[in-house]
Amino acid sequence: MPETTIPNPGFGTYRLNGDTLRQSLRTALEAGYRHIDTAQVYGNETEVGQALAESAVPREEVFLTTKVWHDRLVPGDLERSVEESLARLGTDYLDLLLIHWPSPHDQVAMADYLPALQAVQRAGLTRHIGVSNFTRAHLDRALDILGEGALLTNQVEVHPFLQNRALIDKCRAHGIVVSAYMPLAVGKVMRDETLSRIAAAHGVGPAQVALAWLKARGIVTFPSSTRDAHIRANLAAFELTLGEEDLRRIAALDRGERLADPDFGIDWD
Repeated sequence: MPETTIPNPGFGTYRLNGDTLRQSLRTALEAGYRHIDTAQVYGNETEVGQALAESAVPREEVFLTTKVWHDRLVPGDLERSVEESLARLGTDYLDLLLIHWPSPHDQVAMADYLPALQAVQRAGLTRHIGVSNFTRAHLDRALDILGEGALLTNQVEVHPFLQNRALIDKCRAHGIVVSAYMPLAVGKVMRDETLSRIAAAHGVGPAQVALAWLKARGIVTFPSSTRDAHIRANLAAFELTLGEEDLRRIAALDRGERLADPDFGIDWD
């Protein structure tokens, strides 16, 4: 498995806004989270920046990720969008900048927007670059354009019901860290009998089992919650060690259940 410089777990901010987001981030940082995941399209970069500014945790101790939405991929506009993100976040650099989705139907050529992404990195506006929702075919093209070692991560949907093994193997073969969104399958893990039985045996909840499973696979993730107890329990899940039989039973839960599948012309492979 590739080594990662991304703290694991992180705190996800999708669908969080306003005072709810600021309070949740305050709790997460106090609890020990040091990785925050946001995006231009989430509409909450300003609140994330405010929470960081209000925190006693120094900026340099927080691994901050944002993502460029697919309507800002044209070279020139991509760079401007990053400067806007930095202004909203109240920081002069990112730790990780991702292409959120490949350009729908290749309206903007990957050979144009990936070099623009790399130019942002070379300008010192982000320490690392990566991609999100790239298939194996997309990764082949990206590697042809940027070469090996340029991309830190591919952020994709991974949970017990969509284990994405072929894509994960592809990433690992090229030293690309896998980071997982929707790790709890939008709450579905809490209703699964197998995960519940494993959880009961360990004295934890099914969500913690799902997160411990991702850690066991060497996958970075960033669960989201607005409840203090859940925020702390998610962090504690990374101290849980699952047995081989636990992992075998979870592996059998894969049913290819994709939850994030917008009409962007993605041919999942």
